[in-house]
Amino acid sequence: MELTERLKGLRSFCAEACRQTLEPALYAVGIGIYSAGVGCAALRLPKARLLARGQKEVWRRLADRLDPEARYVWIHAASLGEFEQGRPLIERIRRERPEYKILLTFFSPSGYEVRKDYAGADCVCYLPFDTPGRVKRFLETVKPEKAIFVKYEIWRNYLRGLWQRQVPTYLVSAVFRPEQAFFKKRSAWYRCWLRWYTGIFVQDERSRRLLEDAGIEGAVVAGDTRFDRVADIRNAARDIPELSRFRDSDDRPIAVAGSSWPLDEEVYLPWFRRNKDRMKLVIAPHEFDDARIKKLCSAEGLACVGFSQLKSDPVLADKADCIVMDCFGLLSSAYRYGDVAYVGGGFGAGIHNINEAAVYGIPVVFGPNHGRFLEAGDLIGAGGGFSVGSAEELSDLMEGRLADKEARREAGRRADAYIRSKLGATDRVFRSIFTSGG
Repeated sequence: MELTERLKGLRSFCAEACRQTLEPALYAVGIGIYSAGVGCAALRLPKARLLARGQKEVWRRLADRLDPEARYVWIHAASLGEFEQGRPLIERIRRERPEYKILLTFFSPSGYEVRKDYAGADCVCYLPFDTPGRVKRFLETVKPEKAIFVKYEIWRNYLRGLWQRQVPTYLVSAVFRPEQAFFKKRSAWYRCWLRWYTGIFVQDERSRRLLEDAGIEGAVVAGDTRFDRVADIRNAARDIPELSRFRDSDDRPIAVAGSSWPLDEEVYLPWFRRNKDRMKLVIAPHEFDDARIKKLCSAEGLACVGFSQLKSDPVLADKADCIVMDCFGLLSSAYRYGDVAYVGGGFGAGIHNINEAAVYGIPVVFGPNHGRFLEAGDLIGAGGGFSVGSAEELSDLMEGRLADKEARREAGRRADAYIRSKLGATDRVFRSIFTSGG
């Protein structure tokens, strides 16, 4: 028995020695292959082309915009969604800790290309690929005093480089699930990356327990900063005269279908065709071109008009059953004109931002692919959210629970109460990171 235990200990020692020797090299090789793959994909894919071009421009942009005498807080968001999640914290730092300048980095073109001129940061650029040489150059150039990563951003070499330089480093609004590599026995060595964070702020108690069971102590349940962001958006919502006229043209309630995809439209459009005398519709497609807008505006059985047409001929809103938003940037304000919202993406990769609609105190309907989004299950449990898996289920919901005006308003009140109960994450994170003298 004693010999068996010694052999087990020797095997564990050898396995750990192999991991420590091979893991950094294998990771660097993997990132190098990915970088080369982006270069190849750039020959034919527009997003890859933007990423490759942005990677080449990083060092020039840093040289042009960084102040070598300034103190920087570095905030990294993978894409646009994570940026919106981190934005309340960025604005709080800007407002209350003006001695710091802010460097904001993105990994995805869909974030960088939209927010590269964001006035809330002093410098915005792509995150250089996570290879040892690039990491060393980046950290020596920026010299951040604090580093904050949003939600899922866990880059091995950056984290190790920051840890070696004793830079306080934080992960905010994080969510962890049992199926992630950190919690699998065969890949448990990933956990050491998490130990390089100074602090981890998670959205829920389950995430904290998962980390604790994996030996990662000290995670704090701070909530999700996205709730603070949607509250800010609601307070700054724009008036949209065209939608106001559409709302006031008759007494039919309005449904706003936001971030809509073709698969979503196959689910909700049949009901609206049959019930156009009972409810009007606003469609804001997630992505569109002229062909897609033309197809939506010619939807059979509905009198549809493009939003841009209303600019020159507002009277068109008086006779329309449906308005198609053929412009970007208005969705978060458009929800305020709705009596019920349908948020798209749930029949594809996953739902889009349901909080953006719920904050207006209206019930929110979405598709079945919402398992990765804590707020979806919570909103359903609160009575303000509803998941449907087919056109038939949506029809049953609209004919049943949401048909009655008072029931619809009660669901909206529940949605509003849920959002209000989740506010304050930004304050908790800010106070923890930026203590007096911090």
